[in-house]
Amino acid sequence: MSNLELAPSVMRFYGETVNEDSRLRSSADGRMELVRTQELLRRFLPPAPARVLDVGGGTGIHAEWLVKDGYDVTLVDPVPRHVEAASAVCTSVVGDARDLSEPSDSFDVVQLLGPLYHLPDPADRQNALAEAFRVARPGGLVAAAAINRYASLFEHVTYAHLHTDRIHDSVSKILETAVHNGPGFTLSYFHRAEELVAELVAAGLTDVQVFGIEGPAWSLVKAAEQQPGEGPTDELIASAMTAARMAEPYPELLAASSHLLAVGRVPADIDG
Repeated sequence: MSNLELAPSVMRFYGETVNEDSRLRSSADGRMELVRTQELLRRFLPPAPARVLDVGGGTGIHAEWLVKDGYDVTLVDPVPRHVEAASAVCTSVVGDARDLSEPSDSFDVVQLLGPLYHLPDPADRQNALAEAFRVARPGGLVAAAAINRYASLFEHVTYAHLHTDRIHDSVSKILETAVHNGPGFTLSYFHRAEELVAELVAAGLTDVQVFGIEGPAWSLVKAAEQQPGEGPTDELIASAMTAARMAEPYPELLAASSHLLAVGRVPADIDG
């Protein structure tokens, strides 16, 4: 992907096919992801009205609750239709995580809640994190989400087709290579938790912590949603959310979460 272009499958998927906003609002595991992301970020966010740069912010689903919380949010996304939708929520511009137009040391928080998924080249991911580091103020927060390396293993059980040859082979390839480049989704990279932490540390961030967003029981909720009937009960979702919170002190359970969230800080004593 030269000249900072994204893979065509990424642009088609988000520009023409899927509505990411709907996924996070309507599917049971998507709602878990949204609520837990809010919950985790609110532990680390500085008081409003701090400035937040939402890189790869899509249609503004996270910007929306941040603005309601009183934050001054600017959104950057490479998909024009995302930026058009997000402009109703906050200042929104077309841009690339690897080459931000914002000035250095200008935001209290920089969040990348999607870009790292779609940058299989390690150099591209490091450029994105380096740019987040650059535009964050000394002492500022950087938060980056990733898809868990093992998420597809759990997910395709919920669809009851992991045992078929085609899906078995596809998921096996993801487990072996960490890269998905087939139908159903976009060109994507799937992280292990320790790898995500190492990438933030390599970018210069300190006090890095990683969390399983949906926790170890999300696939039970998704499986219930896929079966005939009324879907997962409120009690099942509440129990799965409790499991996510209870799992936080136990890093061995990170491998069972669908998404990971890493947070770190720009050292406060660096020169701007």
